[in-house]
Amino acid sequence: ISIMTFKILNACKKIYPNAEVTIKGEDFSTIRFYNGTPTMTEAEIRAKFPEVEADEQNKINLKASAKAKLVAGEPLTQEEADTIVL
Repeated sequence: ISIMTFKILNACKKIYPNAEVTIKGEDFSTIRFYNGTPTMTEAEIRAKFPEVEADEQNKINLKASAKAKLVAGEPLTQEEADTIVL
């Protein structure tokens, strides 16, 4: 899955958390909405890209913070602990 496809799918979930959608590649014209998911325009989806990018950056920052705290022997927040894969 490409970064753009990831952003498109996650932006759809930002608009409608229960969205069921598919897309072929990165082509907005191939987006299909299922099971009552309302249709979304390319503009609506693109408008959510900054939120999707901020969420991803937050995950990266939390993981880095968790790693630094583990190395330093400091306690983690629950949010940091949730980034650890066991």
